[in-house]
Amino acid sequence: MNNAIDGINNAICGINNAINGINNAICGINNAIDEMNNAICGINNAIYGINNAIYGINNDLYFIDNSINGMNSIDNIINGIRNAINSLISFKNHPLCVLTMKLRFFTN
Repeated sequence: MNNAIDGINNAICGINNAINGINNAICGINNAIDEMNNAICGINNAIYGINNAIYGINNDLYFIDNSINGMNSIDNIINGIRNAINSLISFKNHPLCVLTMKLRFFTN
């Protein structure tokens, strides 16, 4: 009778040990899932960092483009002033201008 009770107790202990093993396996799976989630978060953070770096590079390129456009505008202003001066110099030798200057000289 005692042997039968001992056998039943041993069987119950075996079942409890099996349940504990299953619980430990579930904990291990949950820990693995947590680690994967952390890895995914890390990958997402890395992607955000790369995107921010790309945005920064794009902003630098826009700044360079705007700087070049600004320099081109300054060049256009300088060329406009040169053209105006050249036009005045050319007009000085224009026949009508020469005639006007000669008439002015004689009328004074």
